[in-house]
Amino acid sequence: MKRLAGNIDYAFVTFLFILTVFGLVMLASASSDLARSQFGDSFYYLKHQIFFGLLPGLVGFFAGLLIDYHFWAKLSVWLLALSIGLLLLVFTPLGFHALGADRWVHFGSFSFQPGEIVKFTFIIYAAAWLAKGKVRAQSFGKGLLPFGLLLGSVILPLILQPATTTAVLIVAGALAMYFAAGAKARYIGLIILLGAAAFAALVFITPYRLQRVTGFLDKQSNALTTNYQLNQAMIAIGSGGLWGVGYGRSTTKLHFLPEPIGDSIFAVIGEELGFVGSGALVLVFLLFVWRGLKIAKNAPDAFGRLMVTGFMTIIGLQAFINIGAISGVIPLTGVPLPFISYGGTALVALLTMGGITTQIAMRKN
Repeated sequence: MKRLAGNIDYAFVTFLFILTVFGLVMLASASSDLARSQFGDSFYYLKHQIFFGLLPGLVGFFAGLLIDYHFWAKLSVWLLALSIGLLLLVFTPLGFHALGADRWVHFGSFSFQPGEIVKFTFIIYAAAWLAKGKVRAQSFGKGLLPFGLLLGSVILPLILQPATTTAVLIVAGALAMYFAAGAKARYIGLIILLGAAAFAALVFITPYRLQRVTGFLDKQSNALTTNYQLNQAMIAIGSGGLWGVGYGRSTTKLHFLPEPIGDSIFAVIGEELGFVGSGALVLVFLLFVWRGLKIAKNAPDAFGRLMVTGFMTIIGLQAFINIGAISGVIPLTGVPLPFISYGGTALVALLTMGGITTQIAMRKN
């Protein structure tokens, strides 16, 4: 049994606090015009994020902080099974279609994204499974094969939604944990090779994915269709200059920039706070992930180490993909910016991850 050392990792908690508060502050600005035009209330989206994201997220944070993290390992099978079931619900009458995808489940006036939940539950299950012995990481029949089948059972419904980037994030988190558990290099290489081949096939057989790649390679083509969001995002970021046009003064967030409270919120940050503000946000993300990986390295057991490794991999890679896509560095995707973009389910999952990680930092042998 592990015991609490009583020393909170204040650096990690500070970075978590900064990202959460900054997200609410920027959402208030990015959503104000849109909320006023849609609902007659400039703070509609902010209030929704607070009541359905921040408040339950704080409950999740303190649950993660105070409940012995080994408890999650005991529940991991049931949590993963439940979240896969929720993934399948998007294909039933309870699911609803929005923004070109079936990613949401609707219960009355309440809706959520099962994909955000499965990112959390899969990491927990995979960490618990891999922590049971090195044979699961180094054996093909007892390790790689069942691990691949498990991963496939989660990835397939995500691809069908489609939520391709969420699938990529889960694969990346799984690979990071698999590597940290001591997997043979050739097994990691095999998964990467098969994953890259499958992703390339998806791109070529689905026109909208192929258009995103070709649009990235030729940003001046299809300026009013495929590349519209990317071009407007780059215009917004460019117009921000070094210091930005000022908080709340974005001119692109209502009439020009698609998804200003979701995928494109980094463009609003770039326009209003400039290179300095957006660069500071990138720095905080880097420090947050670095501190989290340091906690993983010093974790008292394999389960804690693997779980935090998975958490930080998914959060760090998701932030990179969002910022890179909106900045024109990589092809455009539909992934939100962690802690910053609008989405209550995601914020609850992120804060719960933060609470668990904080507790693991306090544990000693």
